[in-house]
Amino acid sequence: MAISAADRLIIPFSADGSSKRAVRSVLSLVYGVVRRPGQIQSQYYRNTQQFLMRLPQIYSYVGNRLTQMNSSSATAFRTVVLEIFAEVFRVYQSNPGLFAIHPGGSPAPINRATFRAMFEEQINDANTASVVSGAKGIPICFLTSGTKQFSGRTVQVNQSQLDKQQPNIRDFVARIE
Repeated sequence: MAISAADRLIIPFSADGSSKRAVRSVLSLVYGVVRRPGQIQSQYYRNTQQFLMRLPQIYSYVGNRLTQMNSSSATAFRTVVLEIFAEVFRVYQSNPGLFAIHPGGSPAPINRATFRAMFEEQINDANTASVVSGAKGIPICFLTSGTKQFSGRTVQVNQSQLDKQQPNIRDFVARIE
């Protein structure tokens, strides 16, 4: 229902095989993207076509909790991110109308670099802070440092994690138009 009601879609992913499959599943389910000949399109997609429903446009795809090494994504994580990027970019190349061109004055992407600059976001892992935020349902921008009770254990959320992560999240949210 949420996808049917949405105007734009932000597709989150982590740098792992399940997220790669999940991104492919979203593209297939919502947009009817087939990856091999003879593959049947999803019932959801067929219904949107039959009943002339408007599909949400893809606003961005966001890598979350990406592991960093020397101010850049760690090699294994970067490899998965690049595979997901290639999948989403192929969809853009074959059907750019599925994507919401950001109204910030930039023209529609014309190559891989401009596509990535407009549609890809990367949110770094804040380690324990990310896990506590997700498990306790506390938005990371409201999470405080210190000891936290989590799954019957005491864990430490470091202020340094929050100092790096909270601006990262705020900057991403501020860019959403």
